[in-house]
Amino acid sequence: MWLKKNKKSKVMSEEKKINIEDGNAEDTANKQEMNEQEAEETVTPEENESQNQEENQEEADEKTPLEKAEEEIAQLKDQYLRARAEFENYRKRTIKEKAELILNGGEKTITAILPVLDDFERALADKTDDPEAVKQGMELIFHKFVKTLEGLGVKKIETEDKPFDVDYHEAIAMVPGMGDDKKGMVIDCVQTGYMLNDKVIRHAKVAVGQ
Repeated sequence: MWLKKNKKSKVMSEEKKINIEDGNAEDTANKQEMNEQEAEETVTPEENESQNQEENQEEADEKTPLEKAEEEIAQLKDQYLRARAEFENYRKRTIKEKAELILNGGEKTITAILPVLDDFERALADKTDDPEAVKQGMELIFHKFVKTLEGLGVKKIETEDKPFDVDYHEAIAMVPGMGDDKKGMVIDCVQTGYMLNDKVIRHAKVAVGQ
């Protein structure tokens, strides 16, 4: 009797073991199948982009020539409107800058000249009766003013012992009998001429030997 019970228990134990093993095997198979499905469902960015390109290409292939032409016209119209808006902004900005330049273009010049004006005011406020002191003060202001103009690009046109040049000089008188060495030469400067950055802004008025 005891032997029968042991055999029966042993058989049940073996059956249970087989069932557990079969269950584990089935779970393992199910897990493997799920992993394979997930791997199949997982799409890399490259594959996704490639798929989108293929879909877009298919959609493009499906479009009629009229639809393609309309899309191209819409793109060109958008580009034209953007370019026109950019040009309009540039035009308005340029007009504004020119207007500001016209209104405030002399600001640098005025700012440079103001110290000379201050010197004139101080000279006028001085009540000295010494003519020599007044002369020296005026000479100092004059030289300072000339230096200021040079700093702004203004320079004097030289005329002394210079041959007459229509590009820089304006003859207002001809002086005969000055000799051959003075013929065609500047004899006297009646009004000084000036240049601004190598451009003549006022011709020197001179007398020329004849």
